[in-house]
Amino acid sequence: MTDAAGADPFFTASRVVIVAGKGGVGKTTVTSALALAAARQGLRALIVELEGKSGLASTFGREPLDYDEVVLADADETGGGEVRARTLTPDDALIEYLDDAGLGRLSKRLVSSGVVDMVSTAVPGLRDIVVLGKVKQIEQRMAAEARRRADQTGTGDADADADAPDLIVIDAPAAGHAITFLRSARGLIDAVRVGPIRSQATDVQRMLSDAERTQVVLVTLPEETPVNELVETAFSLEDEVGVSLGPVVVNALYPDVEGLDADPAEAAAAAGTSLRKGEAAELAAAADFRRHRIALQEEQLARLAEGLPLHQIRLPFLFESELDPEGLAVLADAFLAGLAEAPVEPTS
Repeated sequence: MTDAAGADPFFTASRVVIVAGKGGVGKTTVTSALALAAARQGLRALIVELEGKSGLASTFGREPLDYDEVVLADADETGGGEVRARTLTPDDALIEYLDDAGLGRLSKRLVSSGVVDMVSTAVPGLRDIVVLGKVKQIEQRMAAEARRRADQTGTGDADADADAPDLIVIDAPAAGHAITFLRSARGLIDAVRVGPIRSQATDVQRMLSDAERTQVVLVTLPEETPVNELVETAFSLEDEVGVSLGPVVVNALYPDVEGLDADPAEAAAAAGTSLRKGEAAELAAAADFRRHRIALQEEQLARLAEGLPLHQIRLPFLFESELDPEGLAVLADAFLAGLAEAPVEPTS
């Protein structure tokens, strides 16, 4: 277990963490790092991948995900928890829902015939509410298990499930769709007055707007457009969905390097070596690029802090074409370090 002061309040604040952000900012990478960080705190994390196309499993060195849960990282003897993962598509969630309702023979025919697509088109938000309803079902299993553990007899809740995760981490759709996705429950409540769809939407909205059940972690790059979109998304989610926002993750920061202002030829001489023709100019140009990049990202970090007063967790740029388990471990450590720097909330 990693000793990171400040991590426990984040991981115990809610049972569901939704990771969202503009496409291309590393949202899936952050989802993996967050889940691994939770496991290092001794929790059993379940990643839920909604779009079924990401390479999330490869960051753990595992095969692509499907609807059934798989283990991406095993628990270990040092107290580290387990990371599991699964996909959750609307069609699969609907088939499972109808199977549970005793309509198994009908469910696959409905999906394969296209009737579900037709109904979903006529009722915007229906597919999203099916997925969120499944997430709510898992979250309720977690709550029941927590109640059972709190009961000294250990038998206090008939719905308890000892195999339930401690934390659900959702790799949400990209920012624009994320707002529509999370707003689907409220839209259906407004549009549907009675019946099971309204009941499901009401239950989902309660989960999303309860800070003890759900929080959203937004991801950005230290660049102008992603920062602008993150700030807009944050206010939209708070105002239109009523979700609680966790810390902001700034991904792929160029680390500062000592000696960028040094003259390359003088630095080489001081180190007892020499440079070949042209190398001093190339090194000077590289140092100038790094200084310029760091200055730009510092400017964007300041803009983000001014536009959205949330704690920032900063993850380093790893200079790798594809993230592997070793790189993921670096990001999980950085995530925990960022949590440790979070301001302590005053106690009443």
